[in-house]
Amino acid sequence: MPNFRISEAAALLGVSDDTVRRWADQGRLPVQKSAGGRLTVDGRELAAFAQSLADAPEPGHTIGASARNRLRGIVTRVTKDGLMAQVEIQAGPFRVVSLMSREAADELALEVGVVAVASVKSTHVVVELPEV
Repeated sequence: MPNFRISEAAALLGVSDDTVRRWADQGRLPVQKSAGGRLTVDGRELAAFAQSLADAPEPGHTIGASARNRLRGIVTRVTKDGLMAQVEIQAGPFRVVSLMSREAADELALEVGVVAVASVKSTHVVVELPEV
């Protein structure tokens, strides 16, 4: 199992290096020192920690949903044209683009700067391994 440097762990979690160090100092995220003296996070520990962050309940009135992939972020762009709207959300390092009816975008009052949650449900998900 790989070990990740603090900066790599931060990038994977979508937070700053300082946030990861703070979590480590608080005992929330276990770290080890590498042979070279750098702080590292075990891949399994990082995966479990990432899952615990994702499992945190979202504020609001929803009591259940079938979509398991929920990405909380900030709306960065809303384009409305005729009957449709395109809404872009930046959720950590992820850019999510949603196409919806203009009526839905208006009812949700979606505009740049609004915090929103993108719920993704798909029967087809492509998994890729990046070059290392």
